[in-house]
Formats: sequence, structure tokens, C-alpha cells
Amino acid sequence: MNEYEILYQESLDYLYSFVDYSLTRNFRYTPDKFNLDRIFKFLELLGNPQDKFFVFHVAGTKGKGSTSALIASALKAEGYRVGFYTSPHLQDYTERIQVNGEEISREDFVHLVEEIKPFVAMVPQLTTFEITTGMAFLYFARKGCHVAVIEVGLGGRLDATNVVTPTVSVITSLSMDHMNVLGDTLAKIAFEKAGIIKPGKPVVTSPQLPEAMAVLEQVARERGSALYKVGVDFHFAPWSHDLEGQTLFVWKEDEQDMVNSFIESGAHTDWEPLRLRIPLLGYHQVQNAATAYAALQIGKTCGVPVSDAAIQKGFSTVYWPGRFEILNRNPMLIVDSAHNRDSALKLRLTLDDYLPGKPVILLFGVSEDKDIAGMLGELLPRVKRVITTQSVHPRAMDAQTLVEWIHRYGVRAEAIVPVEKALASAMEIAQKSEAVILATGSLFVAAAVRHAWQNMLQPQFHQSNL
Repeated sequence: MNEYEILYQESLDYLYSFVDYSLTRNFRYTPDKFNLDRIFKFLELLGNPQDKFFVFHVAGTKGKGSTSALIASALKAEGYRVGFYTSPHLQDYTERIQVNGEEISREDFVHLVEEIKPFVAMVPQLTTFEITTGMAFLYFARKGCHVAVIEVGLGGRLDATNVVTPTVSVITSLSMDHMNVLGDTLAKIAFEKAGIIKPGKPVVTSPQLPEAMAVLEQVARERGSALYKVGVDFHFAPWSHDLEGQTLFVWKEDEQDMVNSFIESGAHTDWEPLRLRIPLLGYHQVQNAATAYAALQIGKTCGVPVSDAAIQKGFSTVYWPGRFEILNRNPMLIVDSAHNRDSALKLRLTLDDYLPGKPVILLFGVSEDKDIAGMLGELLPRVKRVITTQSVHPRAMDAQTLVEWIHRYGVRAEAIVPVEKALASAMEIAQKSEAVILATGSLFVAAAVRHAWQNMLQPQFHQSNL
């Protein structure tokens, strides 16, 4: 381990020495814990770097990461220097802070941590996420970013990222998640997410259930913010898909007559709606792509022009791992970060769409605060057997307890820990049965399986098949 590897670990230890609510089993979303006073003071000490670039601010229950990645990739293709702030990370903390698709180097990360320490000391009770958010904004400003795509960490209204003045606010699909924190109804969750809507600043929303949309409409109306809806102001339609990616059409409402002619002609008119290709799989990713497209169209009117060619190029080259990601073809190994009932349903539908009738071995681990019954209710009808496991995370549910849950559904299950051993067992079973291995339940399990495959099992597996 070289000098910077050691210093990098020390920097992470420093950040994690502060309160990190993502690692806390039980906490309440109270004003003393979640408010913007600390982050505003911290950023003022740093020179308010968040005011030095255009911002696409993205909230949502599902799809916010994919949508953010698509927006950032298109902006980069246009030639902008683009900051991208995302959380949590899959495998390395540096993934959270990126410029033009490149993670912050560990050397720069170490220097940045050292630089901000005196300012951190001036603001009592800063959290890990607040400090990291300030670091990201400072890094983007230092790197001369023209625009930044900022993904909300949790909720929206009281999230540390909600100190930005957005060029465009974006709200992706809303569903029930983090109910103990954000509220026990969809309307309450929507209110928290709508907190990123700023007076007079436009907001783009994915299709929503009526209960959520009503809240977004009310907040946008109260704040004088123009609300643009995918499915109303912008439209999309899937065109084709395979295991390499999928194609979709997108168009604006005022192009609908031309789209009608295009459809009636059997796609033989001189004009066609914009055709986009994305490597991300699943119908929900088509919706995310349409939302990203709409956000970029509104961005054009707010000082951030992007050509259709750049959108096509950026979308086709986007990289967003851990979302129905195929790590191996024979046997098929898929990792997905689904962690609530709605995302589990989308995952099951994607399985049926791309791999109809294929037997599935579910490699499943979950955080104990999640809707486990809801997730299992969606996934288990599609599964032949389950291997439960658990990530190295304070909120991870005990693997044997998960087995007891699954047995209630009459499905065969066994607990195997650690994740590396569970994956090796699943691979052995799949080779004999031609089954698909689906690793899911949490981002932490998806990350652990990716790490185990890349660093241990993939080299061994390929060597044994030479």
C-alpha cells in the first residue's frame, strides 16, 4: 500500500468519524438532525462554491441515479465540463464526486479533506454527508465545471444538497421507501421530494401516481415554478430492446401530429421523432431516459444548450453499474440494486421481458428497515430457490432470519455468508441447472457481489473454463 492509499484510508476514517445517518439503524427525520443551517454555514466558509455553476438537481425514489447519469453524460458529450455528485457509492467513496465521468483521484480527495478540516471545525455537528457535499461543490468549482448534476441523498426538502439554486429541478418516479424517515404516505414522501422546487425555477417530473402528482403540482404552483410532465409535455415510446441495450423515441407535445403521421405511415415518413439508444435495461430505464431528455430540453431554455446529437451520443455511452447489470453470460449473473417493493416489481418485469421462462436463483440480502415482505412478494413468484446473504453493513438483516421469512412463502432457501461464499455457491448451482443468478435486495449487496465477482470469482471461473 503506497503513501496515498494509507492517507486515503485516513481521510475516510475522518469523514466517517462524523454522524453518518446512512449507517444508523434507527433515526428520526427531525429538524435538529436534518436542517440546512449547518451546510449553509459550511459552504459560506468555503466561498459558496455551489453558486459557481449551473445545476440540474435530481430527486426521486427510484431512477434518480440513472436519470442523473444520463443527463451528465449528454452534457459531457456537448463539450461541457460536468460535475456529477451521487450517493451512495457502489464500491469506492470516490465514485460520489466525478468530473466528466472521472472519479476524483485519491490524491485530490486526500488534499481536499485536509483543506476543509479547519472549516469543518468551525461548524458544530456537521454530518459525513454534509461534509462530502461541501467537498464536491468545492471540487467542481476548482475544476472549472460549467454545470453540475447533483443527486439528492435522502428526501429533498432537508437534504444537504438542497442549498443549490437549480437551473432545472428534476423529480423521478416516487414510491414508498424510507417511510420511517420521509412519511408513511405517498403524499408525505412527495412533499419531501418537492422541497427541491425553488421559486421561479422550472421542474421536470417523471410520470407519477395521482397522489404524488397532486402534491408536486401544488408546490410548483405555490412557488411560481413551471412544471413539465413526462407523458404530458414530453412523450416517449420504447422501440426495440435486447441484452445489449434498448432504443426509444422521444418527442415534445407540439410534435404529436408529426408523430401520428409517422405511426400511420408505418415509420416511412421523411421525419421521425428523436431516436435514442441506451445501454441500460428495463422499461423503467426508458422512462428515466425520457425524463433526462425532458430535463435537457428545459435546460436549453435556461442557458445550457445541448444538441440532439450530443443527447444521442451521451445516452448511448452512459455508464451506470449495478442496475440490471449483466456481469456474466454463462451462467447468467445479474446484479440489481432494487431495494423497495416498486423497484422489485420493475425488476421482475424486466426479468420476464428479457429472460422469459428462465429459472432464477435469487441471491438476496436486504437492509432491515426495508419493506422485505413487499419485495419478496414481488420477486419470489419468479424464483426457483433463494440463497440469502448479508453485506458488511450495520443495517444488514441477518441471513438466517431472511430464510425464515422466505420459508413462509414455501420457497426453498438457505443462508450463506459472506457474500463471496454465497455467490460461489450460486455459480456452482447455476452451472448445473442453466439458471440465471439474480443478486439483489440492496445497493450494498449489489456492490459486494460485483466486488466478489471482479476480484475473486471471475478470474477463477474463467481459468477453470479455459
